[in-house]
Amino acid sequence: MINSKGFLVSGISVSLDSDESEVLDIASSELKRAGVNPAQIHLSVFKRSVDARKKNNIRLVYSVAAVFDEPIVLKKNYGGKYTISQLNSEKIEINKGSKMSQYRPLIIGMGPAGLFCALLLAENGYAPIIIDRGDSIKQRIKTNEKFVKYGILDTESNIQFGAGGAGTFSDGKLLTRIGDKYISYVLERFCDFGAPNDIKTSAKPHIGTDLLVEIVDNILSHIEKLGGTVIYRCRMDDIEENSDGCVKVSTSQGDILASCAVLAIGHSAKDTYRMLMSKSYMVEPKNFSVGVRIEHHQSEIDKSLYGDFAGHPAIGKGEYHLSDTSSGRGVYTFCMCPGGQVVAATSDEGQVVVNGMSNRLRDGKNANSAILVTVRTNDYGATPEAAMSFQNEIEKNAFAAGGGDYYAPIQTVGDFLDGKSGIKPSSVFPSYRDGKVRCADMRKIFPSFVSNELARGLGSFEKKLSGFANRSAVLSGVETRTSSPVRILRNELRTAIGHDTIYPCGEGAGYAGGITSAAVDGIKTALSIMEKFAPYNK
Repeated sequence: MINSKGFLVSGISVSLDSDESEVLDIASSELKRAGVNPAQIHLSVFKRSVDARKKNNIRLVYSVAAVFDEPIVLKKNYGGKYTISQLNSEKIEINKGSKMSQYRPLIIGMGPAGLFCALLLAENGYAPIIIDRGDSIKQRIKTNEKFVKYGILDTESNIQFGAGGAGTFSDGKLLTRIGDKYISYVLERFCDFGAPNDIKTSAKPHIGTDLLVEIVDNILSHIEKLGGTVIYRCRMDDIEENSDGCVKVSTSQGDILASCAVLAIGHSAKDTYRMLMSKSYMVEPKNFSVGVRIEHHQSEIDKSLYGDFAGHPAIGKGEYHLSDTSSGRGVYTFCMCPGGQVVAATSDEGQVVVNGMSNRLRDGKNANSAILVTVRTNDYGATPEAAMSFQNEIEKNAFAAGGGDYYAPIQTVGDFLDGKSGIKPSSVFPSYRDGKVRCADMRKIFPSFVSNELARGLGSFEKKLSGFANRSAVLSGVETRTSSPVRILRNELRTAIGHDTIYPCGEGAGYAGGITSAAVDGIKTALSIMEKFAPYNK
């Protein structure tokens, strides 16, 4: 017997041509069988996914939320067809502390962790300062366009650094596996600032790069309207905790005094990691991943996944996630971008890095995804410096293999599996920098254990998704920035070990992996700050 103000009716499977009104009717009938008066409930779609396990009978699967004004008791053992469970609607509980400071909180980094941390602080009277070494969204777009066209790299403002962080120029993919109670809050807030409402109900929510850039701008403008301060082109160079309890941060635009500092620095701030290690912050190496991007025709992916149903408007573009750990190490696909493109993602001179992105409509010809191999600490020497050096070496190898001018090295899947190079793409054409690529041998870029695992993964994934290892598919290198190679250690109060007013946060600090999980970490960091400090009193 369940007593609740809300229920979740799950497992409602319908045909592709069914509409949501039919789904709500099914949920209503199920609740009625369980003893609920339909007049007492408000129904809405909670989640929607595609069940493509049987290609001759692809279905849509829904969960429906049922909310009541007063608690309702369900019949015990009513024998219904669908699963009814309690609907958990966690709200953020804010507890404000009493510690006063003449200074404001400082957020270092404008990626998802920094943005959501600053947003929650701003909306609760803390007037945070948020800085980033890179540019505003609009200027950042221009800087990236210059790199794409002319190969002129700005090491301070690029796909990794600037407003919105690395996630801005991606798919705006919000799928996460952390299972946290604040995920729904993150999705709600994205919608508040311009994201489409379907991200709240999709099993695989995505915003799209073209929309995400505007959303980031809207969030930052809102923070400023609430009394926060946004400073671009402001790189942190040093950090000190003064005897009076405040934090002094030396930046490229001068010193900033703050009540506390949040290190939401992003996963590519290697100079910042080194500065922190020189000041005896506890930084440890961790496992991370390296690999390549693979491009197929999106139409072929759709056909492999959905058969004759490919292109049906209720399904959308085909997505996949594949993995194989049978070797004991692990190879997997990551950040699959339907109808997208491979983008230039380096932030360092003389190094080549790739990533993937899609716009909202996902209407490009190619699909792309990372194929990644797990790198363990004992693969590179188990020190933070060795972790960063391992990354750097692969990226330098890619730069050299591409010709030394930020062209990306590419190789057809057929050539890679045959252990040779030189066949130019004839079917799937690389999208990196509008085709600024050169044929190369990927096996010379990576350590042998990476190359061997990539080859094994291609064979394994072909068995799971027909056409994945198509010989004409194209590999582009290298994907090395999927997560931070190190972690800045923190305690249960979320402050750095031995530093009571410094808060490592997000993907760059080693505590998240993707937009949503980084945003959640930013929220929790803001809550911890508010528990300690009173709101800022001008």
